Amino acid sequence: MVNKIISIEEISSILTDGMTIMAGGFMGVGTPQELVTALLEADVKDLTLIANDTAFIGTGVGPLIVNKRVRKVIASHIGTNPETGKQMIAGELEVELVPQGTLAERVRAGGSGLGGVLTPTGVGTVVEEGKEKITVDGREYLLEKPLRAEVAILKAFKADKAGNLIYHRSARNFNPLMALAADLVIVQVEQIVEVGEIDPDEVMTPGILVDKIFVQGGSR
Repeated sequence: MVNKIISIEEISSILTDGMTIMAGGFMGVGTPQELVTALLEADVKDLTLIANDTAFIGTGVGPLIVNKRVRKVIASHIGTNPETGKQMIAGELEVELVPQGTLAERVRAGGSGLGGVLTPTGVGTVVEEGKEKITVDGREYLLEKPLRAEVAILKAFKADKAGNLIYHRSARNFNPLMALAADLVIVQVEQIVEVGEIDPDEVMTPGILVDKIFVQGGSR
């Protein structure tokens, strides 16, 4: 079996300027904080960040914004992190706001190989600007294109050495979806166990989707 467990140093060597990165979590809950720190320490910049939100100044993906490592954000809201709005107004950061359900479905479409999703959300509002509208059975829908990333950084409670994952309560938010929609999936876990110690019925993300595992508090 391939050894998927890696150190922070190995993670840093994977990261490059200009990457598109998905980050799991909701207002920092379920966000892999140590992997965010690894991004900062790798000194990568000009990132496109796909996340539900930009969390807070000091938590979640917020430090990436504060340290100006992100060129573009695709998220459902930015209000909890004043630095995001400040940089957007100053023209230093491009922000694409996407309704939360639409964001989830665009990620799901990217992971499923679909050409996009049709949604009535945003029709007749500023959200529809520049988007194709399609009429189905007399009702207008926006075509929302799929989202994918080069790297997804996720947070799980437990993994076995094959990468099968269990999330802890509300941390099971965008993480399972994003595991489907990236070329390389790196997960930060609190616990690592041997293969066979996780009941197959408890697996929330199958190990075939997970490329690298970082055990929380591991080698720096």
